[in-house]
Amino acid sequence: MSSLEQRKRLKAYYQRTNALFAEWRERGYRYPPPRSEPMPGDLRRLQCGAKTKAGTACKQIAIYINSRCKWHGGCSTGPKTEAGKQRSAMNGFCRKKAKSYRWIKL
Repeated sequence: MSSLEQRKRLKAYYQRTNALFAEWRERGYRYPPPRSEPMPGDLRRLQCGAKTKAGTACKQIAIYINSRCKWHGGCSTGPKTEAGKQRSAMNGFCRKKAKSYRWIKL
């Protein structure tokens, strides 16, 4: 089985699990919690596989739903709304708040 097929199966597994727990959340977290299906054995140690600076494949096995590790998951694309863009632009113009602690002189 190719790595691409495994990544698709991993994403489908996470979507089924998330839907199961979303249904539990809608029920008000009633006891007992849902039992999710076990992760298939061939998906357990799936590697990130992103190309590193050295040109080799990343071997990190702690991957997210997008099937990449925390370093290769992608950067933030920034604010999308106009209000968010204005708030982001104002960050450089705001004065720093006064520090809440006081220096103690001995």
